[in-house]
Amino acid sequence: MIDFRTEGVEMPPLDFAKVCRWVDRVAYEHNVHTGNLTYCFCDDEYILAMNRKILNHDYYTDIITFDYTRGDRIGGDILISLDTVRSNSEQVGDTYLQELLRVIIHGVLHLCGINDKGPGEREIMEKHEDEALALYPDA
Repeated sequence: MIDFRTEGVEMPPLDFAKVCRWVDRVAYEHNVHTGNLTYCFCDDEYILAMNRKILNHDYYTDIITFDYTRGDRIGGDILISLDTVRSNSEQVGDTYLQELLRVIIHGVLHLCGINDKGPGEREIMEKHEDEALALYPDA
């Protein structure tokens, strides 16, 4: 089950049924199944507070993924700052929707075991993001 909620922001204008089918397909392409996923869309201040409180990181970020995966069934809580998504979309020249979809699937890819912090891993993550975005209906 995939759930979407907000904390201090309005729900983004997404076709959530389409997003759920897409997430399921991307998980399937990575040989896992979708379990319980909760997306929490929030603002910069909320994600900063969570980053400080839970991870002891004192910086803003677009996404924090908490992994509750068991075996081949991915699960987790995914916090997404819509403020940072918007500013990142402007910096990279993508639409807000395109950047939001990239961040939504970025969390899923982390749950699938793809990392982006080590040497060369960022490029691997971006390749998987691009492949996943190509699977989005109407991409």
